[in-house]
Amino acid sequence: MFRPCIDLRGGAVVQIVGSTLRDGPDAVTTELVNFVSERSSAWYAERYRADALTGGHVIMLGPGNEDAARTALAAWPGGMQVGGGITGTNAPEWLAAGASHVVVTSWLFDGAAFVPDRLRELVATIGHERLVLDLSCRWLDGAYRVVTDRWQTFTDLAVNRDTLERLADSCAEFLVHGVDVEGRAQGIDPALVALLAEFSPIPSTYAGGARSLDDLRLVHESSDGRVDLTIGSALDVFGGSGVTYAECVAFNRAHAPAR
Repeated sequence: MFRPCIDLRGGAVVQIVGSTLRDGPDAVTTELVNFVSERSSAWYAERYRADALTGGHVIMLGPGNEDAARTALAAWPGGMQVGGGITGTNAPEWLAAGASHVVVTSWLFDGAAFVPDRLRELVATIGHERLVLDLSCRWLDGAYRVVTDRWQTFTDLAVNRDTLERLADSCAEFLVHGVDVEGRAQGIDPALVALLAEFSPIPSTYAGGARSLDDLRLVHESSDGRVDLTIGSALDVFGGSGVTYAECVAFNRAHAPAR
């Protein structure tokens, strides 16, 4: 199924090539920005709400996005997840602001090291059913490695069968960006999708590189519906030409489980 997104940078809705995302004063010149929307985050959230697109995520790519994120969540209370800078301290505040789930990565690490105690603390605070673990990753030395700090830091946590099975009891879903292809609209990472389809015991959403409705069909069919897909840069509402938002909505309606 198609999952919508709202990526925020500097308070604006954007699409960025994931592997170029940087911090610091030179970020604006080092990042490859595909698209900056003239429409507000609330406009997107309201549209997703009107079309009953559940399970989408609002991701804050760096500081200065809190107001835009809260505006999106207020436009659809309980309809979207929120991530980017979420910690054990502020997670309850974002849920109270209207997020269905919080999406967490960097806070669970100390540098490159995964810290299980932080995950246990977070689950004790908000419950695993309100938590999405972001295992966005890049390929390094023969494995997919989780990357943190806006996808700049490689960690010691590999995305593999052991990790997915070990963490599944601590969250409701996994969100996995294929960072090496994120924002390029040149095709998904089929090996990463296949890994999620085979080994994830819980729902998972893949994002990165989707360029057409065929990619949505491929992810859905190859995973027997176990992996959902987020489409960003190729989507017409983000300035793309590979696939229309209307086609994605129609796909979800055609493949919705019978009640």
